[in-house]
Amino acid sequence: MAKASLRWQCRRGMLELDFVLERYLDRHYDAADQTEQGLFARLLSAQDPELQLWILNGVTHPDPAFQPLIAKIRGI
Repeated sequence: MAKASLRWQCRRGMLELDFVLERYLDRHYDAADQTEQGLFARLLSAQDPELQLWILNGVTHPDPAFQPLIAKIRGI
């Protein structure tokens, strides 16, 4: 997926989510392997309340494959 399209999808209804998602896109996306890039694109399809739980509140994503990506996004 084109990075410009991903950047647009990073713009959410919450400023906090915008910040952490765009920070990941700017700092880590280009160096990520295809699997991680695909997970990021899939993660962006989630609704804001889900993203808030997983990224901002630290609730475990139901799919363990997302955990390393979410930890990287959170800066852990």
